[in-house]
Amino acid sequence: MKNCVLCADTIKPEEGELIWRGDDCRIVLVNDPYLPGFCRVIWNRHVSEMSELTFGERDVLMSLVFVVEEAVRYVMRPAKVNLASLGNQVPHLHWHVIPRYLDDAFFPGSIWSARAQQTPEAILEVRKRQARDLPAAIRAAISQLH
Repeated sequence: MKNCVLCADTIKPEEGELIWRGDDCRIVLVNDPYLPGFCRVIWNRHVSEMSELTFGERDVLMSLVFVVEEAVRYVMRPAKVNLASLGNQVPHLHWHVIPRYLDDAFFPGSIWSARAQQTPEAILEVRKRQARDLPAAIRAAISQLH
């Protein structure tokens, strides 16, 4: 697909940090000021739907989504983790792995809803420091898959 932002191999620093890249997928720590620890698991090849993948490819993708979810739970200690694969705005297969807190800016709605509250800056700073440990935790967990 022409002009697909997720087909690009480069990630601008303001968008996030590439944590890991394999033959089929890559994992990005999203630079979101309201949601430290938010990650995306992106299928490298341009497809729009899970059903376009083979069963083996689905297993690879979901194994990575679950690894990222577990690392987010361990490192970030959220009240809940949201998993989402929408593709309404960017029709390139990717999963969002989002740590959620009772005091996050969007709680209890989705992260795409209007902000419902203001998270104290001191709490966001703690979560940003925690998120710095995510890349190593995710890479370590992926190394245990094989």
